[in-house]
Amino acid sequence: MTDPITVDIPHKLGLEGARAKLENGVGQIAGVIPGGSMKSHHWQGNTLHFELEALGQQVSAQLEVFDTRIHAIITLPPMVALFASKIKSKLGQVGTKLLK
Repeated sequence: MTDPITVDIPHKLGLEGARAKLENGVGQIAGVIPGGSMKSHHWQGNTLHFELEALGQQVSAQLEVFDTRIHAIITLPPMVALFASKIKSKLGQVGTKLLK
């Protein structure tokens, strides 16, 4: 495994507003990984955990919701890690758009 990608995405929705936006837009998040498709997701407290499949590989992620930001951690297998910088950039863009 490679080092996980971490991204902080600011928002002005408050905790509950951000959770609602994430719940409604969770499917869009799979699109930040090339060839990604959502396999499962669940909430544990204020953290959204989900599993994606991309390029035949498992990708796990956590989105921890705070009052003014989302802290994302995505663990990539080596094959998918080749796209790490592109994934990090796209996650920031998609996340910002989703949280408006």
